[in-house]
Amino acid sequence: MAVSEPKPIWHDLLAQPEAVDALSTAVRHREEGVFHSWLFTGPPGSGRSNLAIAFAAALMCKEQGCGVCQSCVLVKSGTHPDITTLSTEKVQIAIAEIRELVTASVLGSSMSKYRIMVIEDADRMTANASNVLLKALEEPPAGTIWMLCAPSEADMLPTIRSRVRRVGLKVPSIEDVAKLLVERDGVEPALAAKAAAEAQSHIGMARRLATSSEARNRRRDVLKAAMSITNVTLAAKTSERWLELAQKDADALTSERDDVEKDELMASMGIGPKDAVPPALRSELKRLADAQKRRATRSLRDGLDRVFIDLLALYRDVLSVQLGTGAPLINEDLSADIGAVADRTKPEHTLAKLEAIEVARERIGRNGGNAIVLDSLGVSLQLPR
Repeated sequence: MAVSEPKPIWHDLLAQPEAVDALSTAVRHREEGVFHSWLFTGPPGSGRSNLAIAFAAALMCKEQGCGVCQSCVLVKSGTHPDITTLSTEKVQIAIAEIRELVTASVLGSSMSKYRIMVIEDADRMTANASNVLLKALEEPPAGTIWMLCAPSEADMLPTIRSRVRRVGLKVPSIEDVAKLLVERDGVEPALAAKAAAEAQSHIGMARRLATSSEARNRRRDVLKAAMSITNVTLAAKTSERWLELAQKDADALTSERDDVEKDELMASMGIGPKDAVPPALRSELKRLADAQKRRATRSLRDGLDRVFIDLLALYRDVLSVQLGTGAPLINEDLSADIGAVADRTKPEHTLAKLEAIEVARERIGRNGGNAIVLDSLGVSLQLPR
């Protein structure tokens, strides 16, 4: 088997030349001093955290991100001692997590001149947690660099926005995402193009659709179910189906990881798969179970959001057909169904459906009851008989 050539740290960051150029410039002039706090913004799938980690790696590397030295290898594996990443498995980042991160930020570096703290999904911080972070940004220790990642600047407190250097990311093109799937993951070109289009250039979701027939089937089921709603009874059944599909999607993402984590914890405590757990160690397993439960809650929330995103894409296709734009459909394999829905309704009805989906997303984001929100959405998506 041929061994692939090592690639620079920036290689897999798609369609972000302006951001990469700005950060590369900062790395080249690092001896003159690097700004102490950065905010990376961009839509889901744009690669915010990947860019932050690449920037951290380039700052640590003597060759500005060669991708092959010990430092770059450690960053890629997530084991560099001078980089701490907070990636929450919960719906919100608690104040205790930020306090722990702030405490760690004052520790000296061990391999390089920098101590880098990365917060993924910084928009999930509670107001109190944001205020704790703000104090750290106001008086950062020498050599400590903060990197925050969020969908948009508006998701952060104004006081935090005023203390960071901002780097905005763009959505990569469908063609770029498809090319990455082909080159990096060995996906067949036609499937890669289809997955990239259906994922709307979200790199992680595109890879999932390209490599999992179950994920593709679940997505198709969500959309077919939506186009079958003609009365309140079917709306209720469809909302139940959406919740079931979102739960299956969440379970598929978390179950295998849960088992691996439990096995690794048991092994670290010297306990075999069939051994009884000593009472003194049961608290460790309980903590792991609680963390996995929190992750499952977030995974279901994320699964429901994917349902909404896919429904938005569906009704944008319907609207495109109704308006005769001639634009390529995101859901090309459902073109016959989309055409039938377009013929049975008017553009204003489709716009109302799009608005209802956005409202449902907001309600779920505010911890609205899943079943109630989905039931209401199902009713709003009814088609005339």
